[in-house]
Amino acid sequence: MAEIFNYTACRQLLQMFCAIVFFHGSEYVLAMAIHGKSSVTVKSLLISKSYILAMVCSLIEYLMEVYFFPGLKEHWWISNLGLAMVVIGEIIRKLAILTAGQAFTHLIKHYHQENHKLVTHGVYQFVRHPGYSGFFIWAVGTQFMLCNPLSTVAFAIVVWRFFALRIPYEEFYLRQFFGSEYEDYARRVPSGIPFVK
Repeated sequence: MAEIFNYTACRQLLQMFCAIVFFHGSEYVLAMAIHGKSSVTVKSLLISKSYILAMVCSLIEYLMEVYFFPGLKEHWWISNLGLAMVVIGEIIRKLAILTAGQAFTHLIKHYHQENHKLVTHGVYQFVRHPGYSGFFIWAVGTQFMLCNPLSTVAFAIVVWRFFALRIPYEEFYLRQFFGSEYEDYARRVPSGIPFVK
């Protein structure tokens, strides 16, 4: 059992714990700073039952592999690539939140608010959904960081599918709110999620 908690395992699990705490804590703090404490709920932490299940499965995979195949976790270049992805994904997502300000919410708006403006500058000039791009990179990066081959594939598929369904749904409303302005923007700028127009 002591082998499970060697230097590599302690480092990788600590990085994962820090990545999760920072991601969710900063999402909550930013939501409070931008929208006000009275507008923020526990949902702003972005932790669902499905998310917890995915993270538990990821941890189970990690512990089983570190016990039965410890060499699998010693690929430092893969783990460091994952750490870089986590940092890059975090930066992209937080830039998206800060750039959009009041226009960034965790829930899709079904009605147009007076203060809701179409944001096309900053990171939004490169991708239409940088918050989603950042999360996608972050989520897959967490599994690279742990050298979890099964969870890396599973996270990539599940997160991609979530955004592949969410983006068209969200953009239906954005087209209603902003009309031809959004149509032009969508033609010029990619979604930010691979294979999602």
